[in-house]
Amino acid sequence: MEPVRIRARDWVVVCDGRKALILENVGNAIEPRLETKESRQHDDAPTREQGTDAPPRVVWPASGQRSAIEQTDWHDEAERAFLVGLAQRLDGAVSKGEAERLILVAPPRALGMIRKAYSPALRQAIGAEIEKDYTRLPVREIERHLTGEG
Repeated sequence: MEPVRIRARDWVVVCDGRKALILENVGNAIEPRLETKESRQHDDAPTREQGTDAPPRVVWPASGQRSAIEQTDWHDEAERAFLVGLAQRLDGAVSKGEAERLILVAPPRALGMIRKAYSPALRQAIGAEIEKDYTRLPVREIERHLTGEG
């Protein structure tokens, strides 16, 4: 991966569908130093606790045939809701001037979900999107990977 230029006060948001770290560069562009500004996480309850109904069925009036409708993937819905909430938080930070530029780091699936929730202001504030899963790494390792030292 090519090194990312992280300017002073840039936010680096490392997330997946369950966890998000909002880091701020308290250093400068030459020697970035990321510090945790905020950490978010949601516990993903087992499927049996999220939805217990059997998949619904549809009866086609003309033929009388019955078909099952695909069951809702509750884990997928929980991840989507988590990422939409994160996008709203980031949009609020951009709107209030709390963050000017963001670098978003997430696995491809999570990036696809969160992109749909970008407001125009948030979209404009995103300086880079990186398709990696760094949520389990310590902050210093994230820093090294992004700056090309790792």
